[in-house]
Amino acid sequence: MEKEKAEQLNALQKKILTRQGYRLVGNHSAVKICEWTKKSLRGEGNCYKWIFYGIRSHQCMQMTTSMFCASRCKFCWRGQKAPVGKKWYSPIDSPEEIIKSSIEGHLKLLTGFKSNKKTNEIKKEELKEIRHVALSLTGEPITYPLINEILEEFHKRRISTFLVTNAQFPEEIKKIKNVTQLYLSIDAPTKEKLKEIDRPLFEDYWKRMNKCLDLLATRRYRTCIRLSLIKNENMENCEGYAKLIRKGSPDFVELKSYMWVGESQKFYKVENMPYMEDMKEFTKKILEFLPEYEYLSRHEPSRAILLGKKSLNKKHFINFPKFFEFVESGKDFVSKDYCSNVMESNK
Repeated sequence: MEKEKAEQLNALQKKILTRQGYRLVGNHSAVKICEWTKKSLRGEGNCYKWIFYGIRSHQCMQMTTSMFCASRCKFCWRGQKAPVGKKWYSPIDSPEEIIKSSIEGHLKLLTGFKSNKKTNEIKKEELKEIRHVALSLTGEPITYPLINEILEEFHKRRISTFLVTNAQFPEEIKKIKNVTQLYLSIDAPTKEKLKEIDRPLFEDYWKRMNKCLDLLATRRYRTCIRLSLIKNENMENCEGYAKLIRKGSPDFVELKSYMWVGESQKFYKVENMPYMEDMKEFTKKILEFLPEYEYLSRHEPSRAILLGKKSLNKKHFINFPKFFEFVESGKDFVSKDYCSNVMESNK
């Protein structure tokens, strides 16, 4: 029998998460330093979000507002460290408390970089000022009952927001008034393949995903569909993917290679990890079914490729001042209004 409600983290889960670099925040949130944040501080490059959108890796915080998830994706490197369930599972912490504790935990985890000789001196000072938050660490952050309120609080602090969801909670998507960029993870082109890969708890998972796609098409802020591509598993049926993408009508599509790391190694082999050449070939094939989209950029280390609507005229960077100006003023705006063809400072 499927669980209707996730259990709270048990002692073993907390121990595992802490040992793996997570810092638990309150009853249901967590923060962890991204490897690209560390690399950026050491002068070893930046995340694909820098090349694609202008996100500065050393000023980016990776966190989640909810540890539980309603899917058990085989390709997830994090594994089943957190509760699995369909409904909210915990007391509800306030947005202010979560943000304050997450920033404190993030900066505490970076303490060692202040004395590291490899750390760039300018970035050493800049890292103290978080300018972006990626709500995509683990679990399903959009299920936090006050998700809209915490996004608003981040924006008041002029911290831009990327929110990632696995497309199983359409009612939560409806709540979102403003977010810098909303992601839907679409992991397969067919109902049968999605069940095999994501192993969702909801019996109506395909219906839920399609509802999320319908809602995505109505959002006025920036939207993105991410395909996590696994060689010999889901790099097929480009026409099926294209139908789903057109349904959601996102501003951008990220094609991201599966990486053979962590818990996912239990389900896949290193041969399932696409090379960049495989990614380029897939890009070429899927664009044949998406005439309204075009190739924009790629990040070789992440084996990631960015596609965008031709109507955006290749403006894939984020104009952060414009975004905050619109949010603060309450004026009506659309994604194109804060898209730019140059990198903009988020200050």
